[in-house]
Amino acid sequence: MTNPPANPVLRTSGLGVTYGGVHAVSDVSLTVGHGELVGLIGPNGAGKTTTIDAISGFVAHRGSVVLHDVDLSGASPHERVRAGLARTWQAVECFDDLTVREHLDVARSRGGLAALLGDAVRFRRARGADDEVDRLLELLDLGSVASSVVTDLPHGTQKLVGVARALATGPSAILLDEPAAGLDAAEGRRLSARLRDLAESGTAVLLVDHDVDLVMHTCDRLVVLDFGSVIAEGAPEQVRSDPRVQAAYLGTAPS
Repeated sequence: MTNPPANPVLRTSGLGVTYGGVHAVSDVSLTVGHGELVGLIGPNGAGKTTTIDAISGFVAHRGSVVLHDVDLSGASPHERVRAGLARTWQAVECFDDLTVREHLDVARSRGGLAALLGDAVRFRRARGADDEVDRLLELLDLGSVASSVVTDLPHGTQKLVGVARALATGPSAILLDEPAAGLDAAEGRRLSARLRDLAESGTAVLLVDHDVDLVMHTCDRLVVLDFGSVIAEGAPEQVRSDPRVQAAYLGTAPS
């Protein structure tokens, strides 16, 4: 998929964020379709994370955020999650003493942490929840570490647990903020394969990352920001050769 979808899962229109007199994001309009992996790239300070913060409701914004034709622009972050919009964060934030499976159980528990602990005391868990957790563990290749405490695992695996935990809320669209940060080359390749599996499972994915090779080889389509505004959009090969993108972000290959 290289063209914007006709019926996107996630759509922003005229998205803007201002801090005092600084326009961090200006008139950003983008779409992500069903099963599409869209990369949001640009130099440091271009407004990528601020865009994700606005879409997920963590900063006030102008313009609209629409998920499945439902306008979420005035919704709080938790209301957007309930509507089907999830996100991850640059930093790995895990419970110190919970296993991988328990992290996903907490995320899936509609009644919150108290309800989950109540179930644990009674030694029972819903079979349907088990099935979905098992599916996510398989999707992200985490089955072999399902019973391991997350903080005992390598950094790259912890990043995948963060993605799995966001998916456990049952989103139709997920925003990934720098999932490859701090990963080595092998971990980056593993992450790339898992992200393709995620998109092919039907989830709409918006990916922010500075790993140019990962983004170029993983994403269906790219949106490029510079100084808070969109300067290019299209297939990775098209964006890579765009003079504006080369000048602002990628640089020009030596002759």
